[in-house]
Amino acid sequence: MMKHFSAEEWIDFVNEVVSPKKQQEMEKHLSDRCKRCSKTLSLWQRVQHAAKTEGNYQPPNDLVRIAKAAFIESLLAMKQKRADSSVEVLFDSFLQPAFEGARSSNTEARQMLYRADPFQIDLQIEAQPNATSIVVTGQLFNVDHSEIVESKVPVILSNLRGGVILTVTNQNGEFRETIETTGDLELIFPAGNDKHVVIMLRDALGKTQEGGHVDQDHSS
Repeated sequence: MMKHFSAEEWIDFVNEVVSPKKQQEMEKHLSDRCKRCSKTLSLWQRVQHAAKTEGNYQPPNDLVRIAKAAFIESLLAMKQKRADSSVEVLFDSFLQPAFEGARSSNTEARQMLYRADPFQIDLQIEAQPNATSIVVTGQLFNVDHSEIVESKVPVILSNLRGGVILTVTNQNGEFRETIETTGDLELIFPAGNDKHVVIMLRDALGKTQEGGHVDQDHSS
């Protein structure tokens, strides 16, 4: 059976941080006409290109289709295997006591801080005036060195109703995207070693119980 390289390995290949020996192995693998890995490489080459453009860059439709397909496959894998919890909530503005006289119903913004190796994730969710979409803003830091931002990290956002957005963190470790709101929100980040950090928020701008876990990559 042909050995395939993981998405993380192709990300390193695109960023030119693999060893010369491994680079030769991966180039040989491509020369053997592996369609699967060629498609993965093409995807992350486009993601790298997107990271170098303006913050309001919109990925091409074919890239979005690939991201959606990968996300659906990931969802199926998550349903087949229970994942270990590894996301720690450090702060959630919805868990803070409300000021006297403040409304107790849904608010227009929510701020959260998570720890999920290897990331510390600063997250903000804001409602759009038209109430049909939300703005998700985040920043990723290195857990061991909080002053180091995590740039060029691919991020997948989903509203769990078919709306999927693929983006990457910029040179400041930040991302900002608008997604149609269904009440729910899920974010996925690659965590290395064929694992993914998954943050799921049910009723993201209402009363919610948030959860997170690391999902094993089931690609073969």
